[in-house]
Order: sequence, then structure tokens, then C-alpha cells
Amino acid sequence: MTSLSIHRERNICPRHPVAGAEMLAATPAGGVVVESPAGRTDGWGRADASAPARDRDDMKGRAPLGTRILRDARDWEAMTDDQVIAAREKTNRAGSSRVARIVTGRPDRRARIEETTIDLPGRRLTLRVHRPKDVAARKLPLIVSFHGGGFIMGTAAQNDWLNSHLAARCPAMVVSVEYRLAPQHPLPRPVEDGNDVLVRLVDDAAGWGVDPAAVAVMGESAGGMIAALLALRARKDGPPLRAQVLLYPTTDWTETMADYPSMAANADNPTLPVSRLRLGRRLSVPPTLDPRSVSPLTFDDVAGLPPALVVTAALDPVADHGRRYVERLHEDGTEARLICYPRATHSFLSTPGLVPAARPARREILAFLRDHLCPAPRR
Repeated sequence: MTSLSIHRERNICPRHPVAGAEMLAATPAGGVVVESPAGRTDGWGRADASAPARDRDDMKGRAPLGTRILRDARDWEAMTDDQVIAAREKTNRAGSSRVARIVTGRPDRRARIEETTIDLPGRRLTLRVHRPKDVAARKLPLIVSFHGGGFIMGTAAQNDWLNSHLAARCPAMVVSVEYRLAPQHPLPRPVEDGNDVLVRLVDDAAGWGVDPAAVAVMGESAGGMIAALLALRARKDGPPLRAQVLLYPTTDWTETMADYPSMAANADNPTLPVSRLRLGRRLSVPPTLDPRSVSPLTFDDVAGLPPALVVTAALDPVADHGRRYVERLHEDGTEARLICYPRATHSFLSTPGLVPAARPARREILAFLRDHLCPAPRR
């Protein structure tokens, strides 16, 4: 059993304050540090069961009013494959438009965004590459990024606000992968796409202008699951990774996917219908695939992995996926830190125009990646 120590500090990371967030981090003694400015928590960063119900509700918070425009009332589980593909194409066109930046955020002007393609065995993928504009010619750290969408939706452009900022401020080259999606391309193809792109970029580090010794993976939602799986694979097969950033990740894609308290508590959330999650799992997991092979939370051994930052949203059905994965990482001795934002919804880092928590979360992500990819020289 992991020992717990609770520190009620105003700010665990003095340079990068986290407003209104719960924090869970490995301590040198293997314990856990929890911070919750909003109220009392138990040792895992959850609302203290002994606290009055009103206090627990205040800790959790309410979804920002603007997220109501994202409410999705469609019956996803009743859709045909063709209807899912049509819905994806329509959603991606709308989300990639300039008008949508009111919601998705404007890219950082100090970064240059380009699209290119990469040829892999049997397929060609599109990469969305973010580079800093004003950095002298030198090798940059590499961050390989994966968008969310439950393996049936999503596009690399939805992460421009975050990825361009990281590229400009880290600085780094951030490559967002347009991996293949179900129903046409079920698992494990999206994971293979991610792994093959990662390996190819590192193998040709000189051609891309990146440092092969300063590499991180990052993903949101289903993309977070891809990032976690790549970190698990890389500890044996390489390439070596310095860090992993998992943003409200899905980490259990088995039949027990919905058997978590956060699923029931946030079933009526405005940004991630549980029916879409179930459909995503049904379409992306073929009968011949053991879903445990793509569910990081079910792996027997998660030791020896790169340090992890896991960001979750308290109003998210999959919040417990991230929380439980951090617990597993701690149990096996992997350095990990959890930050949970009480008034945030699923995909909030893709909707910064609606969810204020996106900005402090972005600061934490930047600080974590700087610390692990661009460490300050020792004096």
C-alpha cells in the first residue's frame, strides 16, 4: 500500500501556480502530495467523504456556462458507420475553421504551423508540424502529439492552441499526427500509426532538426491512451522518452470502461456523451483484439516509464481513468503527477475560449515539458 502524506500548500510549484486545481504527485518518499484550494480531499485527490455534501459540490464545481453550446444530444450508439464518418467530417471541418477559434483558441503567433505527409508501410499520414519562428538554428526537443476523439472523431488542428504555444515557448518541434480512425481503421492501427511516426522522426532526427535525446509524447483523451501505450512500448523497444503528458486520457478500453464513479457522476456532462464513448469502443475494438492490449490501466507492469503528467477534469466521465492510472504508476514506482481541475470538462484544452481552466493547465504542461526536455544547466 502506498503511504500517503497530505500537504495543504497554496502552491506546490511556486513558479507556476495552479488556480483551483487538485494535485497528486509522487514525493521522494514514495508518498502522495495533494493540493485542493477549494476544500478537503482524501489521499487520492478526491473530495473527502467526511466533508459536508455542500463542500464536496463546491470542490467539484459547475461546468462553465459556455460549454452548453457543445452539448451533444445525438444518439451515437444508433448511428451507422456511414453516419459516424459523415458526422466526423462535418465536425472536423467546423472545428478547423477560423470562426471556430473563438472556442478552440488562436494559435501562438510565434509558432509556424505547416502540414506535411509521411510515408509509412502501406499508408501515407498527414503531420501537422509546429515550430518556433524565432529560434536560432539548433536541435529542438521533439514532442509527438495525438488528438482526441474516441478513435472515431478528431483532427490534429483541434490542438493548435496548445501545440503552437508549446512549440514557441518550450521551445520545441511539436508534431501532431493524423492517425487513422475507426470504423475504417480499428485498433491497433491508430497506435501503430503513432509508434511508426515516432520511430521515423527519431531515426531521422537530423533531417527534422530535432534532438533524439529530448523526446516526449503527449495526447488528449484517446490520444492520451496512444501516448501512454507508446511510453509502455518504448521502455523495451525505444526510442527513449524523457516525458509523457496525458490529458484526460482514456486508459481502460475493456468491457469495464464505464465502471468508474466518474462515469455515473458526469453522465450528463456537455462535452463527452457516454453513448459516444461506448460507440467509439465498439467500432474501434475488433473481435480479434484483446482490449487489454490497448488499455494501459490493465497492464501488469507500468514500472520504468518516463515521468508522467496527467491532467484531468472533475466534470469528465473519464476523470477516474486518469486518476487510477496515476495510482498504478505510483504503485510501480514511476514518477507521476496528477492535476485535476474542478470546473473543467472533457477536452477543455481544446476549448480554451469556453473553459478558463485551460490557461493554467497549459502553463503546467509547459513547465513540466521544459523541466524534462530543456533542463537548466547545473551550476
